[in-house]
Amino acid sequence: MSSTWHILGAGSLGSLWACRLARAGKAVRLILRDAERLKAYEAAGGLTLIEKDQAQLHAIPAQTAHDTTPIHRLLVACKAYDAEHAVAQLAPRLVHGAELILLQNGLGSQDAVANQVPHARCIFASSTEGAFRQADWQVNFAGHGFNWLGDQANPLAPEWLDDLSDAGIPHEWTPDILTRLWRKLALNCAINPLTVLHDCRNGGLVAHHCEVATLCAELSELLQCCGQPEAADGLSEEVERVIKATAANYSSMYQDVRQGRRTEIHYLLGHACRVASRHSLELPHLERLYRRLLEHLSARGLPCD
Repeated sequence: MSSTWHILGAGSLGSLWACRLARAGKAVRLILRDAERLKAYEAAGGLTLIEKDQAQLHAIPAQTAHDTTPIHRLLVACKAYDAEHAVAQLAPRLVHGAELILLQNGLGSQDAVANQVPHARCIFASSTEGAFRQADWQVNFAGHGFNWLGDQANPLAPEWLDDLSDAGIPHEWTPDILTRLWRKLALNCAINPLTVLHDCRNGGLVAHHCEVATLCAELSELLQCCGQPEAADGLSEEVERVIKATAANYSSMYQDVRQGRRTEIHYLLGHACRVASRHSLELPHLERLYRRLLEHLSARGLPCD
């Protein structure tokens, strides 16, 4: 099987993985949206990784989805709302047994992608690494975090994890990746929407302690109901720690709304509320938060899905 890393999505995390893998001498190919983006990328000469105030250009080969090269390994690093359609475009290029690493926020998009490619193995990933795009084709490594990977259907770890070690990408293979994904979803639901509605940095939520604590209690109830007691354990305390540790930061959802971009609400708060409804679980504060956020987005002309 080919050892080439095809990377779909040249956003912050996709670019960060691409640059580190290329720096370690791994074969990497970026897959860009269309010929226009490919032309712009080639004019820039590659991706620039800025780490510890040092910039390094990586001339990583790129292609569009219409290329015909077979794909054996694909890192899907686009937004959750783009993942299903983007992977469907690439499905004919995926060889039987191809491996997809799904690096999306929230829950719901992973299963939608897996349904598009029954002939491939889908590995779910949860990342706490921090990166942001300083400019087009430039990514700034903002903070060291961690990456958990796993496959609920197949506990066998893939051989290419060695590539991540070689590239200095901190990671761990876990047979219970859903616990990680649910925990991160709960953290995002407790913090991100409130920063949007209260128009504040993460640290500003200290002034809304009761509201945060109430949401954490309902989210813990949801996690328990979904068979995720480990994800529920100590949730409120961790949310408080994250708020304090990232006090000066604006949440990703806040930044999306501020810049007039589509949010991933459907795969975060929306997913939590849909699952609660399926379980006939009443979570009034969470549902009210969802409605308030939908109204907020609608008033600004932003998509609500």
